[in-house]
Amino acid sequence: MSIELESPPKSELAPPPAELPLATDLRNVIGRMIRRLRVQYRFPLTQAAVLGRLDRDGPQCIGELATAERVRPQSMSQVLAELEAENMIARSPDEADGRRTRIALTPEGRTALTEDRARRDGWLAQAIAEFTPSERETLAEAVDLLRRLSDHG
Repeated sequence: MSIELESPPKSELAPPPAELPLATDLRNVIGRMIRRLRVQYRFPLTQAAVLGRLDRDGPQCIGELATAERVRPQSMSQVLAELEAENMIARSPDEADGRRTRIALTPEGRTALTEDRARRDGWLAQAIAEFTPSERETLAEAVDLLRRLSDHG
């Protein structure tokens, strides 16, 4: 399955030259981390992201999920069809607008998501436990910076 991501605006494609090496290193490290965590996943990344969003934010329509995950509605429909085939989500009519469908986690989906998170968090916690207290403090500060970065326009 191919997921089509929305292209960022042209202005976002040209970082200041001084930050380029750091940006490249960060992208490479995050990519390696994602690949390492992927081994721990039960679900492909997009499916895991959708399940997590439904868990955090409650039932949503396809368009809302597609916008939040920055994929086209057609791509999101495919992801949802796969999750529905595994009984991880359920569809129901939107009470406010009967033409729309709301997507929600099923009990099976919530259980699978909880187990998936526990496996990934356990792997990370074991790795972090090998760090010194000072390194763990630095990592906590880096998490705050990464959170800010991920929320950046």
